[in-house]
Amino acid sequence: MGRVLIIGAGGVGGVVTHKCAQVPGVFSEICLASRSLEKCQRIQQALNRDIQIAKVDADQPSDVVRLIQSFKPQVLINAALPYQDLSIMEACLQTGVHYIDTANYEHPDEAKFSYHWQWAYHDRFKERGIMALLGCGFDPGVTNVFCAWAQKQHFDWIQNIDILDCNAGHHGHAFATNFNPEINIREITQPGRYWEDGRWIETAPLAMQMMHDYPEIGPRASYLLYHEELESLVKNIRGLKRIRFFMTFSESYLMHLRVLQNVGLTRIDPVDFEGQKIVPLKFLKTLLPEPSTLGKHYTGKTNIGCQIEGIKDGQPRSLYIYNVCDHAECYREVGSQAVSYTTGVPAMIGAKLMLTGQWHGAGVFNIEQLDPAPFMHDLNLYGLPWSVKELVPQLVPA
Repeated sequence: MGRVLIIGAGGVGGVVTHKCAQVPGVFSEICLASRSLEKCQRIQQALNRDIQIAKVDADQPSDVVRLIQSFKPQVLINAALPYQDLSIMEACLQTGVHYIDTANYEHPDEAKFSYHWQWAYHDRFKERGIMALLGCGFDPGVTNVFCAWAQKQHFDWIQNIDILDCNAGHHGHAFATNFNPEINIREITQPGRYWEDGRWIETAPLAMQMMHDYPEIGPRASYLLYHEELESLVKNIRGLKRIRFFMTFSESYLMHLRVLQNVGLTRIDPVDFEGQKIVPLKFLKTLLPEPSTLGKHYTGKTNIGCQIEGIKDGQPRSLYIYNVCDHAECYREVGSQAVSYTTGVPAMIGAKLMLTGQWHGAGVFNIEQLDPAPFMHDLNLYGLPWSVKELVPQLVPA
């Protein structure tokens, strides 16, 4: 039915490629491209169908344009680094190709985590008659769809949302990150932020904590972070009074992180070393395990979902909508750990819905702006089944 170009051959790119290859009726031809042709070859050899591979420098729009003109895809899935979002979007604009990513643009020199730069492309994409779909991973991505589906199916209006991300898995390393170490550590070490009563409230990094009982996992300490989906959900969920994001971390992980911060290895500004400028966090990245290699010995599960409170038929209601994913099962299917799997599967689904015409439009969209029903259906079909748990409401009727 359609040709898909996937840029990025790390953990997420590998999952996206595997899952697209499983749906030949939609993805008739696949090209996987990366700065590292060797990574593409490893993924290509693990598949049960033929795909094309290519070398590309995603920092250079002209290089991406040449690849697009050669392969002629209908849709491009960006599974590269968030630093490269804008250059790839520029290439899609020049060639008239639909665009999908899993994480917002991130400036190399500042930890901002904002959609501002990408939202600014809306008019240009609209005039070109093509669609850009932002944040089509799990969080952001599936969590946004959970909120949109709850708003459409279960609430007259939503008042509070807590997005809850728990990884209770064990990979056997003293310290490792489940996705790109630069992005992961920048995300965790920045100040926390949440939205309440019409304004953003900032906290010190990891200063706010709560215990949450995650189904199939149990109680875990969860820490407030700022996550980019909050920025778009505040705009698109009607009547929202408060929205927060929490993530779990083990004591061992936090201890290692504190030590790395204290000695300066999480800094993103260049420092002098033997006559050269190096960025400490980039140096640290070279010492840590590559996230795409963690899956082989990973055990345990993830639980990611949305605890949503609001009003239905004049009465308070509270739901937890969530997915549980098993690291070992993901590895058996696609050779990946669950964090990459939960990000890669939604990107494939988003591309499928665009190619089949179930999601369409011209401009730049966040995923909660589209019909959640076909996406919720496909989550169950392609490896991320979801559950709904009714909770005791804490709200007082308005």
